[in-house]
Amino acid sequence: MTDSLVVGGLAGLVVAALIVGIAFSGAHFVQRALLAVDRFSTLIGQIFAWTILLLTASIVYEVFARRFFSSPTNWGYDAQYMLYGLLFMFAGAYALSRNGHVRGDFLYRMMAPRKQAMLDCLLYILFFFPAIFAFMIAGWHFFELSWIQNERSMFSPSGPVIWPFKGIIPVVGFILLLQGLVETVRCVRCIRTGEWPQRLSDVEELDQIILARAAEAEDPEDLARKIAEGDDTTLTNKST
Repeated sequence: MTDSLVVGGLAGLVVAALIVGIAFSGAHFVQRALLAVDRFSTLIGQIFAWTILLLTASIVYEVFARRFFSSPTNWGYDAQYMLYGLLFMFAGAYALSRNGHVRGDFLYRMMAPRKQAMLDCLLYILFFFPAIFAFMIAGWHFFELSWIQNERSMFSPSGPVIWPFKGIIPVVGFILLLQGLVETVRCVRCIRTGEWPQRLSDVEELDQIILARAAEAEDPEDLARKIAEGDDTTLTNKST
């Protein structure tokens, strides 16, 4: 299968998602499907979040081995960048499902939901999906070449095989694509209804709550005082 056929198939998937969002914007099964993908991205992100403990343990062990025993490991560096790569890449779809990626909030939050959705949809189509297509295709070729060569790391004497690590690149691209389709359907539904569809949510950081309330013209100092006094209603953030 050529790259052009893959791109055509992926583009067709995006168009199909847009059609579903337009034709069935009010259907309950669409909302259930959106939340199901959110839960899948959340599960993947939460599973690989545990790699931070392995990463921390390997770094601590490496420091102690070097500092106190003058015996650095020959596997520490490879293990650490692979663990960090797993954590970083598999957290991408989870962050997207929580609307947690960086954007120009000082302008974006001042827009009406429908304008926000129109801007998001445009950016997804112009930048997100082409980048994900390139990421998946280039990642597959990157993995394929590494697998054929049985590539090993050149950064340590042990030289562990690294083609399995590179194999997660197209997998992560597919998960991001799936979540991106969900977000695009949400944009289409918001454009039609004027309100953002429900999404899963987590407990927010205090600084994010204060900034959001400040944008709503609530006094940040008064909000911080309420939080310090233990006003639970201030921090309420219902999850679905």
